[in-house]
Amino acid sequence: MPDAIADTSPLQYLHQIGKLDLLPHLVQRVLIPPAVAAELAEGRVRGLNLPDPASFTWMEVRSPASKPTLPFQGELGPGETEVLALGMELRSATLILDDGVARRAAQALGLKFTGTLGLLIDAKKAGLIEAVAPALDEMQARGFHVAAHTRAAVLRLAGEA
Repeated sequence: MPDAIADTSPLQYLHQIGKLDLLPHLVQRVLIPPAVAAELAEGRVRGLNLPDPASFTWMEVRSPASKPTLPFQGELGPGETEVLALGMELRSATLILDDGVARRAAQALGLKFTGTLGLLIDAKKAGLIEAVAPALDEMQARGFHVAAHTRAAVLRLAGEA
């Protein structure tokens, strides 16, 4: 994968389960819009275990040049909005989004995207982790929501069904 543009929740969950270091093995660089950096900083101020983008050489905060009109705009948060805007400018990048509305907007815009679960499947295929299920279990224990049918599909794609 070339560059990726990440939303808050994938960075949060990968960091909290100790798997954020998978990203530089799967993508060249992770771009984060200012709204995502602000969400992470606000969470750290509130005492949450969230990554600081400034501590990673492979992570870069980058502002979108414009504020385009987006599908489902009224249902998107600031982070998702800026991820999509930056994705429209850098069409070769893959967006990392977990939010369902943001993923539908990315699809409507013809943008490439994946999510935290897709990254874990890619990490297993690349031999970076042995199994997806333990990471998924740990994320769910930390509040990551995934439907039972989605969990089953992910484990099937990872060869763990």
